[in-house]
Amino acid sequence: MTEILSKKTPKPKYDVVLIGGGIMSATLATLLHEFDPQLQIAIFERLGQLASESSAAWNNAGTGHSAFCELNYTVEKEDGNIDISKAENIAEQFEISKQFWSYLLEKKYIQDPKCFINSCPHMSLVFGEKDAEFLRKRHEKMITSNLFKGMEFSTNHDQLREWIPLIMSKRKENEILAATKMDLGTDVNFGTLTRKMGGFLSEGSNVEIFLYHEAKDLDLQTDGTWDITMKDRLHNHTQHVYSDFVFIGAGGYALPLLDSSDIAESEGYGGFPVSGEWLVTHNPELIANHHAKVYTQATVDAPPMSVPHLDLRIIDGEKALLFGPFAGFSTKFLKEGSYLDLPESINFKNIRSLFGAWWHNLPLTQYLVRQVAMTKSQRMQHLREFVKDAKEEDWELKIAGQRVQIIKKDEKMGGKLEFGTEVVVNKNGTIASLLGASPGASTSVFAMMQVIEKCFPHQLENEWKEKLLEIIPSYGQKLSENKELAEKVRNYTKEKLELDY
Repeated sequence: MTEILSKKTPKPKYDVVLIGGGIMSATLATLLHEFDPQLQIAIFERLGQLASESSAAWNNAGTGHSAFCELNYTVEKEDGNIDISKAENIAEQFEISKQFWSYLLEKKYIQDPKCFINSCPHMSLVFGEKDAEFLRKRHEKMITSNLFKGMEFSTNHDQLREWIPLIMSKRKENEILAATKMDLGTDVNFGTLTRKMGGFLSEGSNVEIFLYHEAKDLDLQTDGTWDITMKDRLHNHTQHVYSDFVFIGAGGYALPLLDSSDIAESEGYGGFPVSGEWLVTHNPELIANHHAKVYTQATVDAPPMSVPHLDLRIIDGEKALLFGPFAGFSTKFLKEGSYLDLPESINFKNIRSLFGAWWHNLPLTQYLVRQVAMTKSQRMQHLREFVKDAKEEDWELKIAGQRVQIIKKDEKMGGKLEFGTEVVVNKNGTIASLLGASPGASTSVFAMMQVIEKCFPHQLENEWKEKLLEIIPSYGQKLSENKELAEKVRNYTKEKLELDY
């Protein structure tokens, strides 16, 4: 695929240009093609393969984020009540992704779901009496929702040994632990899924994909079209490509590209890059004793994406265990980026936001410094909180992907650090950009539907509406409020995705 695509020359003009060849662009291109097969669409990726950055398998945790196990999505309020609204929203969004992927399988656009999605229980695990009580209250609240029915809770060591034998090995009987378990959880290889969609687009549609092509600048023309300065990195050639609509799904590089567009909506945005590392084992004995993704509480001052977890991963049919992530800092905005990315992103429009966010997040800076300075032996000590007798020779360090957290203007603080995912659209709906990280890839279909809702509202209300309900049967309805629909949708996606929970 690489050789064929790299020899193509872009046309001068497209209806839609998507910058970045990750899960977001592949999803948006597929949706738009399904809505209108006549649209002239092009995807430009700066590297030699689709899904080489954040969407690549080892660059993310592969968690199908359904809010089953991520404790930072359920906040305990001052009155002691647990707010599960964010968890419900994220669970709804992942159900939308599963419906879309099921549609692709049903239409035979992609095959073999086991290549990219597998059943894997999602668990929350906490230590000590205080956190055990929080988890009990959380479970009590969550099982009242249609989306979390079937979630189990236990503090019983015998039960926990059945669920997580590797973690329970060598535990003292008087140690207080509590866990919840949700069998509907999944492990997802977003890299394989992206490339499967890319294969369909390049062979089964008129969507054109260009590898080794990097967008360098965006300029709005007087006729409302966008002039994109595109560099062919393979042949060191620059050309101009024009488009009626542009989507920037370039991971960390979305920020400087959005800034180059000079749209009013981009003003004040900055980026805070965070890298990460995993401890990984391929030891069959260890893998045989751990079949779950187990998340716990974040440490004090740790960002949400640094919540410790011990996960089963299934990548290209091979099982492994992953522990982390350990946060790091780099001035790069992409793993294959430049160390000048951060300093070059600073300008008069965002310097106040950047300084304000830094000043009000000094504990986070100190946390990252400590994490960067950690040796492998120190990382192993953190792992031994999960796996008591973990041996250093069984585990290797693997570099994770690069994330750029959003920094936004804030009247009081100057700038505010955000850890979610955000879609930025100009007032005319001719350009959209995805900023931020978690839950990211898991909610890619929901995020891209937001882009379509904001940029193609007329078509979505009219000629595209019937096709939309074919692709996402639950669109416009809340599964949390409709038990029958929730069961119907989950049974449908379970069958199509060949999940075995």
